[in-house]
Amino acid sequence: MIVTRSLGIAARVLVVGTAALSGAARAEPTTIGLIGAVSSTHWPIYIGLTKGYYAAVDLKPDLVFVQSSAALVQQLTAGSLDFALSTGLADPIRAIDKGAPIAIVRIEIQAPPYALLVKPSIKQWADLKGKTISIGGPKDITRIYLERMAGPNGLKPGDYDTVFAGATSARFSALQSGAVDAAILLPPFNFYAESAGFTNLGRTIDYAGELPFAGAVVSRSWVATHKATLDKVFAVHNRSLAWFADRQNRDEAIKIMMEASKLKQEDVAKSYDFLRDNAFFETTGKVSRAKMTAMLKALKELGDIEGSIEVERFVLPGLTQLVD
Repeated sequence: MIVTRSLGIAARVLVVGTAALSGAARAEPTTIGLIGAVSSTHWPIYIGLTKGYYAAVDLKPDLVFVQSSAALVQQLTAGSLDFALSTGLADPIRAIDKGAPIAIVRIEIQAPPYALLVKPSIKQWADLKGKTISIGGPKDITRIYLERMAGPNGLKPGDYDTVFAGATSARFSALQSGAVDAAILLPPFNFYAESAGFTNLGRTIDYAGELPFAGAVVSRSWVATHKATLDKVFAVHNRSLAWFADRQNRDEAIKIMMEASKLKQEDVAKSYDFLRDNAFFETTGKVSRAKMTAMLKALKELGDIEGSIEVERFVLPGLTQLVD
């Protein structure tokens, strides 16, 4: 039995088959940090659980959902988590710049898959002047994406107000309730919002496609004694990513995410096609030096990084696979 823990979110219990049950006594536990609630960025993890890939290598993941990337980095730095999968890269980069003993070891999603959804009464970017937009936080990666989108559309910071709600699920709830005029959302929440009548003003990939979105981050002290464990996790993750990318598995993949997220088939199906057809998932886990440099330069220009933006400062030699 695999138990998914959540901070402020109801726990889910996933039965992943007799292989997991028979191996439970010897399965190695590992605590993995994730952002918010279940979303499409966690798809490979739920594939690995449901298909029994983790159980097959005697791993028992304990998934801990944290409400924001900044809070997750704090817990990782403090040692409450072993490592994080699919977390936004901006907060780990800032923390490493300030000396946090953590490191980026792989890129998970190589471009931002967000969209900006607005109230039905809002039809164009100019209508957002004086309105309230929900993003992740004052230093969250979603702030960078929003500004990248707003600038070419004639808006600058100060033309609109921002409020903060760490995870996509919370931002969607704020939009749905009418508490905000717009929200930047991940799939499948963006598709659900569109089907509910909200207007899509644009996709982040069209404005910031060169910036990597999410990655895996480890505690340096934990990985020093658990490299073999992390190797097994990444082997499972790569297997899950390859399974997701095989279009023959589309229907089953959709069922897996529907069960995990409790969202409608239509919206989950759109998410699958969007993520797969645009190759958002980095199937090898390797870290593109060019993409990391682009992210580091963007954060440096915002004044979020004080030290050098040399890529090697932020990764783990011997474990992170840098390419190009």
